[in-house]
Amino acid sequence: MSSLSITLFFYFGDDFMRKFELISIEQFKKDVADYKYEDLKLPFRKTKKSAGYDFISFLDIVIHPGDAVKIPTGVKVMLNDGEFLAIFVRSSMGFKYNIRMCNQVGIIDGDYYNNIDNEGHIWIKLQNEGDKDYIIKKGDAFAQGIIMKYYLCDDDNVFGERIGGIGSTDRRDNNE
Repeated sequence: MSSLSITLFFYFGDDFMRKFELISIEQFKKDVADYKYEDLKLPFRKTKKSAGYDFISFLDIVIHPGDAVKIPTGVKVMLNDGEFLAIFVRSSMGFKYNIRMCNQVGIIDGDYYNNIDNEGHIWIKLQNEGDKDYIIKKGDAFAQGIIMKYYLCDDDNVFGERIGGIGSTDRRDNNE
């Protein structure tokens, strides 16, 4: 391989950027009007070998036994082609307190970013299957996101494009 080929590979490689961003202040006001935009925090890893980026709550939340709560994060994620963000409840919350994500694992596709419905605002729904109130305080980590690679079948031939936010890939006009 020539040095020009190697340089072009690194310069034009398949990775363009992956990053977390805050949603716009306009989207924030639309989704969660009663809180301060300045309190939003981007997810971050706590140690150099952590796989997960911790999502931090910008509000106080109480989840009563048997209840489920939909939690806004104020965050969106830009991903490379062939990647998705998997969101899990923090291990200690499930293990110690029986807190679960309602869909078990959240899957954020790359084309969810900046969609027309909600800018790609990530929401996380938690359920308390324990017997005591579970309290998430402002500033607490409550979920973790792991960026993962995925592969396609050799005979994959999907050409549809996302035209909205949560649940939009179920719309009939996406797959026509």
